[in-house]
Amino acid sequence: MEMELVKNIFFNTDKLIENSNVKISYMGKFFQDDCENVTLHYGFGNEWNNVNDIEMRKTELGFQCEISLLEGECVNLCFKNEDDEWDNNEGVNYVFPLEKVSQELIVLEDEPKAISTARPLRRSYLWSKKIKLAVYKIITYLPKIISGNYTKRIRNEN
Repeated sequence: MEMELVKNIFFNTDKLIENSNVKISYMGKFFQDDCENVTLHYGFGNEWNNVNDIEMRKTELGFQCEISLLEGECVNLCFKNEDDEWDNNEGVNYVFPLEKVSQELIVLEDEPKAISTARPLRRSYLWSKKIKLAVYKIITYLPKIISGNYTKRIRNEN
């Protein structure tokens, strides 16, 4: 799921979570001006801790790169092109809040793993499996039916 958070900056996730990786797509001023090289300049927290620069790849969908999100209340981004011009959101930078890792998702190794506590599969998971099977059957058999190459197997009753 992709979500636009601000001014032509996209992430490959709907939440930015500390200690995870995120893919960033930038379709801002430098992409629109057809620049050749763009560098992402980023840091964490209100004090811009752990500052890094990373060269972004130019694609049809904008300049892209992947970074590791460190701990902090936010991630700060700005962009620089090959002419040392900056896109820093008119001086206030692009600032996105970071969420803490959800404690419910952390599995402790000391916990006994009992089969009786297994939860049933989610309905959405079961539906996704049914949809995938239906799509597979359509992809497999529809071209044969349309082309006339599909024949029902007939038992030889002789």
